[in-house]
Amino acid sequence: MLYFGGFFGVLTLGLWLFCLVDVITTDDGDARNLPKLSWLLIVLFFPLVGSIIWLVAGRPVRVTGRPQAYERNMPAFPEYDRPGRFAAVDSESDAEFLRRCRERAEEQRRKARGETN
Repeated sequence: MLYFGGFFGVLTLGLWLFCLVDVITTDDGDARNLPKLSWLLIVLFFPLVGSIIWLVAGRPVRVTGRPQAYERNMPAFPEYDRPGRFAAVDSESDAEFLRRCRERAEEQRRKARGETN
């Protein structure tokens, strides 16, 4: 019976540490049902019960879905983190987009210099 108690203690400690780190690394607005600081105090002062409650009622739901063909996998910049943002599927449409960007930039340069067509 002593072995079971030791194993249960190590298991509880591992669960508590996992939940404690999870609460700390969760963004402020992502925690469910309570503010992040409240969850931190609950998990800190009630290791077993607080950890289980955090996993059931407080941990943010992370939906992992496969991006569509026109969406980017991991945006490098936050301004690109919009659903449905266009990303070229093939090199031809990408080249067309870049050509139009160059034309538009050249037109803006001509306007800035005061040149007319």
